[in-house]
Order: sequence, then C-alpha cells, then structure tokens
Amino acid sequence: MFKNAFIPYGGYYSSPFCKWQGSLANSNSIELGAATSKRWLDERGIDPAIFDYLYLGASVGQKAIFYGAPWAAAMMGAPQVPGQNITQACATATTAVFNAAAAVETGAMQSTYCLLTDRTSNAPHTIWPNPNGPGGEVIAENWNMDNINADPATGKDMLTTAENVAREHGFTREQADDLTLRRYEQYAESLADDRAFQKRYMFPVEVPISRKETKLVEEDEGVMTTSAEGLAKLRTVQPEGIHTFGSQTHPGDGNAGIIVTTRERAAEMSTDAKLAVQIMSYGHARTKAVHMPMAPASAAQKALELARLTIDQITTIKNHSPFIVNDLHLAKAFGLDAMQFNNYGTSLVFGHPQGPTLARLLIEAIEETVLKGGGYALVTGCAAGDSAAALVVKVG
Repeated sequence: MFKNAFIPYGGYYSSPFCKWQGSLANSNSIELGAATSKRWLDERGIDPAIFDYLYLGASVGQKAIFYGAPWAAAMMGAPQVPGQNITQACATATTAVFNAAAAVETGAMQSTYCLLTDRTSNAPHTIWPNPNGPGGEVIAENWNMDNINADPATGKDMLTTAENVAREHGFTREQADDLTLRRYEQYAESLADDRAFQKRYMFPVEVPISRKETKLVEEDEGVMTTSAEGLAKLRTVQPEGIHTFGSQTHPGDGNAGIIVTTRERAAEMSTDAKLAVQIMSYGHARTKAVHMPMAPASAAQKALELARLTIDQITTIKNHSPFIVNDLHLAKAFGLDAMQFNNYGTSLVFGHPQGPTLARLLIEAIEETVLKGGGYALVTGCAAGDSAAALVVKVG
C-alpha cells in the first residue's frame, strides 16, 4: 500500500497519560500539546519549519479549536505551516498517520507532523439555540459523558457494545479478570529498571501552575494497583455482564507527536541510522451495530491484506482495549494467545485520552519490535460508531 512513507526511528514521543481531573486537567490540550512538541523538537534539534503540513488529531473540543492545526503550528514555532484537524475518537492517531503517509506517498508532502492531543478532563458542555423549545430552552451536550453513554445512531452506550460481544462469543468473567491481571503485569514490565522501556519514548509535560510556576509531569498518573483477589471482589457494572471497573479503561489527558516523512529524510532524522520504520498499510472497518469491540479484528485483517502479510508474520501486536473484551475478541478472531500481545501496557491500564491513545500504542509497538530485533508491528483499535482503524509498520 505504501512504499515511501516512513517514521524516523525516535521521531516520536508520547507524554505521560494522566487520569482525568489530574495534573493536566486545567490546561488547554492544544496549547499543552504544541508546547510539549516544541520542547521535544528543540531537544531533538529539529526545526519545525521543515514540516510541510501539520495534522492535529483531537476528539474533545478545546477553546479555539476552530483554528486547530495552524494555531498549533504557530505555537510550535512554525507559523508558515498549514494543517488540518482530524477527529475519529479512539482511532484518531492511526487515521492521522494514515493521512500523513498518503500525502508523503503521493509526493504532495515531504515532511509532516502529527500532533495528537486531548483532554477529557473538564470537557466542553456545548449548547445550541432552540427557538422552538419550551421558553426557548437550549439544546445541551456534555462532550464526554453524553457520547460515552449513547451512540446517536443506536442510542446504546459503549459498555453495552462490549457486553454484547462477550455474550455472543461466550467470554466469561473469569477470562476477563485473568487477562486484566495479565495486562497489569505487562504494564509493570515497562516500569522495570527505573522505567527503562517508557524512557525510550516518553517525554515529560511542563504544566503551567501559575504565571510564574510550572510542574513537570514525568510519569503516568492514576494507574491503579490490582490483584486477582481485588478484581474478584468487584461487581460487574451491568448485572449480567463480565466487565467491572477493573476491566475497563479510565478517561485521561495527554499528547503525542509523530513525524511522517520520506525514506531519505527519515534516515536523516533517525536516532539510529541502522533502523528504519516504514508505514506499510492502513485498514478500516465497521462492524454490526452495538458490537464495537469486534471492529478492530476486521480493520487489522484489512491492513494485513493490504500489506500482503498474514498474522503469523507479525512480530508485535498492540490493541486498544477500552474493555478487556476487545483483547479477548482479537485473540479469538486470529487464533492468538491473548496473554502474549499488548506487552509493556495498553490503554486498559494507562488510560484513554482519545486522540493520543493509539499514537502511544504505535510508539510502544515500534520500540518493542526494535527490542525483538525487528519485524512487523500491527496496531489496531476501535472507535466510536462500531468502527476501527489499524496500521502495519515494518521496523528494522
């Protein structure tokens, strides 16, 4: 599908993710993402003026998002760089990278930057005029809670989609808890040796506290400790379901940046000239209504077909898991051992800020594949409206 779209090795970062209403709760996510990207580019010695275009991936509205990508570019120190906003809920990052790769592949762009940033904390409460309402009463929407609780196409909440998949495929509460515990063990491996794995890609966020004071956030915030006994004590959220609050993710805040460019420019910007990261393919899918966790497998299969690969040729798999059933279904669909993918962590554990979530999973997949000596990495994840998007990259 793609032959000349590359991510420089080391040409990316993810901030720590903070559970909502934590340290990043009061900062405009576009301003914070642009400021973090500027600091990271400065540290890497990369002039943001080299970028032809900026893709701003954000799903939760912020003040001045109307200006979006050009505003972010200006704050990063590249006021001449144009851009566009991309919004696809959880799959925002994969779709932003796809758009960047397509632009580079066609020759329309040489070097692009994907800034993925969101803040679920203190999300907007939007109102629209309603002259025909009783007394002119407005129409109101809470960006986060209203959309988590109801897909406007079906009227059903996201947890119901997960429980529908669990019932259809016969997944049990015991399977859910066992795999959830494994995901926490895998995340703990990213913290070993003074967070050696996370330090391969994680870049701290400098958060304004006052006009003169800032706070440096260097690690994830809000990750809970868990145990088999603790998980077993939790009640399922739906009476006949398998998911507790322990086996689903928490909303979060954070940002990430990914450079997408040509093979030649990627080699110039790489932190290791021996390593190349080629974007191979992008797959998208929409499953039947109210069965969202089934979509990632279909998107992954499409990405594999476009890359002319099979699942047994994949070295590293990362799956966005807002619900543990997402991982149970992906494993069943491909005949995988669910205990063996999502190494070093997943969104189930470290949280879900929407826009940057799959960016972090992609970055972790690249780093894990390097540690394994190279190969192909598959990153997939669901999005709102029973849809999903996936990427395949070649590392080495």
